[in-house]
Amino acid sequence: MTTLPSQAVTGQDGDVVFVFVSGNPALDLASTVGTRRDRPVDLLAIPADLEQWVAECDGLPDRVAADASTFESALSLREAIYTLALDRVLDRPFDPASLEIINGRASGPMLTVELSDTGLHTSGDLHMVLSHLARSGIAVLADRGAVFKECGRAGCTRIYLDRSRGARRNWCGMEECGNRVKAAAYRTRRRASTTTDGSRGT
Repeated sequence: MTTLPSQAVTGQDGDVVFVFVSGNPALDLASTVGTRRDRPVDLLAIPADLEQWVAECDGLPDRVAADASTFESALSLREAIYTLALDRVLDRPFDPASLEIINGRASGPMLTVELSDTGLHTSGDLHMVLSHLARSGIAVLADRGAVFKECGRAGCTRIYLDRSRGARRNWCGMEECGNRVKAAAYRTRRRASTTTDGSRGT
């Protein structure tokens, strides 16, 4: 199973900005490591960061409490989901240790779901949230028709579901990475054009 290096850079409570672009809440949890190359950036530095992530994730309770034990359980589940998703990207057998973690967590208690005039509401504690995320991850990982991809921007290691027509999506999200890639390509073309024009003038 994938584990983060001890020198991983962490986010700071209150300054963390989460994005939900992977197409599945379990994959969004796995994406709370902004990059896994060189110096990984972990956005879940402390339990309060996890509480914030749950509150911002669609379909999860607005408020949960995370202690040290459940926080570590969440990180363990996150890494298991990431490893299994990467297995799908690379078309290789699932990692047995990660399977044990996600299957074990999925057997836990379920969130309470209620329907009202204002929509769907869920409630429950963090143990229930993690069980829900594990089940969500299992459902999508078991879907052999789902297209798993890693973001095409250098440095971004988010894994997402490509549901675009013809599966032509290249980035985890346009705002998060696609526009940055296009802007960098534009700057490169401008520099090349300036250099070429300067050479012609000599």
